[in-house]
Amino acid sequence: MTGLFIALIGVALLIVAVRLWHRDRDRSDQPDEAALPDAPLTPEIWEPILQERFLLFRWLPAELRPRLHERIADFLADKRFEACGGLERVTDEMRVLIAAQACLLLVGRPQDPVFPRLRSILVYPSAFRDRGRRVFGLEDGDDTEREIRLGESWHGSVILAWDSVREGAAGSDDGVNVVMHEFAHQLDQADGSVDGAPLLDRGADYTDWAEVLRRDYESLVHAANDPRADPLLDPYGAEDPAEFFAVATETFFELSEALRDEHPDLYRKLSDFYGLDPATWECDPR
Repeated sequence: MTGLFIALIGVALLIVAVRLWHRDRDRSDQPDEAALPDAPLTPEIWEPILQERFLLFRWLPAELRPRLHERIADFLADKRFEACGGLERVTDEMRVLIAAQACLLLVGRPQDPVFPRLRSILVYPSAFRDRGRRVFGLEDGDDTEREIRLGESWHGSVILAWDSVREGAAGSDDGVNVVMHEFAHQLDQADGSVDGAPLLDRGADYTDWAEVLRRDYESLVHAANDPRADPLLDPYGAEDPAEFFAVATETFFELSEALRDEHPDLYRKLSDFYGLDPATWECDPR
């Protein structure tokens, strides 16, 4: 009897083990909810976000909005977003506002691919510490303070601080927009170098481009070293020609009328390059 009892217990344990194995296998076949990809974003989803959170979208002429939608769709389909620095996840709002601000630079350049060298966007919740060179919006301080980053642009990736992304989308009166700045660097890097000269449509355009940007760059360098000066362009653009192009791009979109009035030749070159004339845009009151 004892032997039979032990045998029955053994059979019961075997049945339980088999059932547990099947249960665990079935569960393993199911995708982890946290690992599921984000649902595709469509204009019906992102249009209200842009209307509410992206001020320059309300200034964008109606005939240009379909182009922006196309660029956003391509951007979201092709680029990978990664949450960093304790950020729990990259939300739809984050993806849309980053894509829209970046793609605004391409609305007037339909011949350009959508940042073909870019693969990933790394999103931090706020200013972060890293090894790159991009620093702006900080007061002078010690070396530790100057290591804080709001954004960086590398071959294949862009790093952004979400709070700066959100602030840049919400306002357009300070000439500071971290997304436009870093994606201007992406355009500058398209030819493999970072020198303030993106790929232009014709070879003959480079001479005039270099002359205009060199003149305004040198003017900003002088202003950045003059405590009495109050330049329109962010003094961070005096760092080097690449930073000057990125800062000029921010100013072109955010302070377009002032740039046109104070730096007409620079405004003209940027308008030719971007294929846009934002100084003529009128805000949609909705």
